[in-house]
Amino acid sequence: MPKRPRTPVIVCHCNAITDREIRRAVRNGATTLREVSRACGAASGCGGCVETVLEIVSGELGARSSRAPDLDLASAR
Repeated sequence: MPKRPRTPVIVCHCNAITDREIRRAVRNGATTLREVSRACGAASGCGGCVETVLEIVSGELGARSSRAPDLDLASAR
């Protein structure tokens, strides 16, 4: 049975940003919350999605990066 593509999940409801858009931002070079926020707009509204965004970023980066996620939320908005 062929594998079906996973349905995108909206992570940032303020800006309607999906997990795929966040992953794409990381693949294009974003490695911190601030960089992801600037690249796609996730976590730049109410901040309710920050932990989920960080989980996605960490998962995408895996062992590729030793940079810690940027937790300066005031600057990310």
